[in-house]
Amino acid sequence: MAKVRGGRRRRRQGSRVVVERKMKKLQRMVPGGAGMKPELLFLKTTEHILQLRLQLNILKALIYCMIS
Repeated sequence: MAKVRGGRRRRRQGSRVVVERKMKKLQRMVPGGAGMKPELLFLKTTEHILQLRLQLNILKALIYCMIS
């Protein structure tokens, strides 16, 4: 039984490392995200995604106007 507990603990620690690694990557992707708490980082991430979508839609509209 002790082996199972140790395995679970290692698995939890391993998944924690994976989450921390992904959080650091997200912090690098979001402007101003370095050192942000996760809650604020997630809010800023959604804002950044919406801003990127808006930029994409504007560029698509410009291209459409240029070719029509």
